[in-house]
Formats: sequence, C-alpha cells, structure tokens
Amino acid sequence: MTVYRLKTPILEKDIRKLDANDTLYVSGTMVTARDQAHKRALEFARAGKVLPINLEGLAVFHCGPVMKKQDSTWTTVAAGPTTSTRMEVYESDFIKHFRPRLIIGKGGMGEKTAETMAEYGAVYCAFTGGAAVVAAQAIKEVPAVHWLDLGMPEAMWVFEVLDFGPMVVSIDSHGKNVFMAVSEQVARNRVRILSDFEF
Repeated sequence: MTVYRLKTPILEKDIRKLDANDTLYVSGTMVTARDQAHKRALEFARAGKVLPINLEGLAVFHCGPVMKKQDSTWTTVAAGPTTSTRMEVYESDFIKHFRPRLIIGKGGMGEKTAETMAEYGAVYCAFTGGAAVVAAQAIKEVPAVHWLDLGMPEAMWVFEVLDFGPMVVSIDSHGKNVFMAVSEQVARNRVRILSDFEF
C-alpha cells in the first residue's frame, strides 16, 4: 500500500499507477454529482449539449453537501459521501462520456463500473462516512454551482480542494475491486463456518 498525492486534472498514466488499497489525497478541482446530476449530465450528452464544466481529468464526488451562503460567497458546512451504489445505473456511461479520473463515495460500486474504469482509466476511492466536517475542511473555495434548481444536495458544486483525504483506492484501473473481494471472502467464510455445524 502506497500513499499518493495527485492534483487535477489527473492524467491517465497517473491513475494507472494506483492499486487497490493505496491511500490517496487529491488537490485541485472536485465536482459533486448525485443521482439527478448524473441523469441530467447524460441527458445533455445524448442531446449534444455541453456540460457547464469539463469533467475530464477531474474528481467527481458522490456528495450532497450542506452549504451556507453569505453575500455572494458559498462555504461548505459539511460534505459527507453518498452511498455510491445509487449511481451505479449511470456511472459507466458517465465515465465513458465525460472521462473523470476519480470517483469518490462510500460503499463501493458494481462490476459494470469497475469494467469501465479499467477500460478508460479511472478509479473509485472510498471516503469515510460520518466524516463530513473533515471533508469540508479540505474544501478551500467554492468557485461555482450549477443546476441549483435540482436542490442543494443534487446540484453540481464545484470545489477547489487541498489534500482532500485520506481516501482508499477501492476499485483500481486494473480490475481489482476491494468491496467485491471482501464480499467473496465473506461468502467463502460463511460456507466454511456452516459446514462445521450439523443441522
């Protein structure tokens, strides 16, 4: 396990260096996107419309932040990760269309997303659930918000972050998926343990 510090926009060659269980900190531009932002972005792509921000090489955070506005300036109160499986239905196409290099959330993602990450050069990083205030401390500026009509949690927030982390690389670009590996090990252990008992 190695500790990496990357700055957006991240190049594919740097993503390919990361392995499952590595620790990562990221600086630069991060964009939040939950269900509705993913859905709208893909609708834009199908209609040939350009997103309000180019996501190529950036970090996309599955997050519905709590934000506070004073005069014309937004600050982040809390920014905890959303359960990423909610975005599984969109994520593969999202990566293909927009080429983010880093997806951040909690709970992992499925096989389809993992395959797309291996093909296009992206990774999934887990950020600790319940550490929303810690996440907010790494957000140094909020230069823009898009699609606020979707509501504060579902809008696409643009953050400038410094050493956002620590995160664990949970799906790498080589086909390794920590969450699936743990699930498979649990299933094997369950069979072994139950075989020791007579019913």
